[in-house]
Amino acid sequence: MRPGMPLVSPGAGRIPPVPLQQPQNLFRFGEQSIYSTQLFVPGAIASTTNRMFTVPIGSTGQGFTNALTIAETNLKEGGRVPSGVAYDVYGVACQILQSSAAADGGTFSVAQDTQALISNLINIQNNGVLSWDFTQTVVDICPVSLAGAGGGAFGAVAQNAAGANSGAMNNGNGGIWMYKKYPVALPGNSTFSIVVRFGSRAAAIAGESVGVRVVLLGYYKNVIEIG
Repeated sequence: MRPGMPLVSPGAGRIPPVPLQQPQNLFRFGEQSIYSTQLFVPGAIASTTNRMFTVPIGSTGQGFTNALTIAETNLKEGGRVPSGVAYDVYGVACQILQSSAAADGGTFSVAQDTQALISNLINIQNNGVLSWDFTQTVVDICPVSLAGAGGGAFGAVAQNAAGANSGAMNNGNGGIWMYKKYPVALPGNSTFSIVVRFGSRAAAIAGESVGVRVVLLGYYKNVIEIG
């Protein structure tokens, strides 16, 4: 070995040339979730179509009369992937939230531990279907019961001698299985929404309001101009 000579493993081949110019841009990759929530007040939901991912944070809509907060959505602009970011969706999750009020203004901190509340949960799981809505093209994803946080009602509820319930039921334990092999590509600045549709056999929402939060899990890629 002589001073100034590069160290190269035997059989490694030629040393790749160093470019004479700096790259003009770099790609940045990362994982991020995009989510949106629909509020259903007590009443009929059979044969309805409810469009989500259309209301950004700080605005009203999707069943809410008060502004959506960070817990309900992280969209900065309704129906649009953030500018300059290509987003590939590899998973779709759906969570059913029980509200403490019959209209907007309640909290999503209620345990689904009574027959009425569990019936609301199962009603949405059994009758709801998630679909992509790309302007004029609708592509069905799957029933709510198969979307991520769905999969059935899980948990345990016990009743004591006084008749009070303890414990809680929820819609957890569902695996996030959609699009693991072939992600759905959402180009930067593309317009999209997800609709939750119900069949004609869906029962009415009873008692208090129910929230449905859909989460898209994916990778983003954007270009950083450096030259």
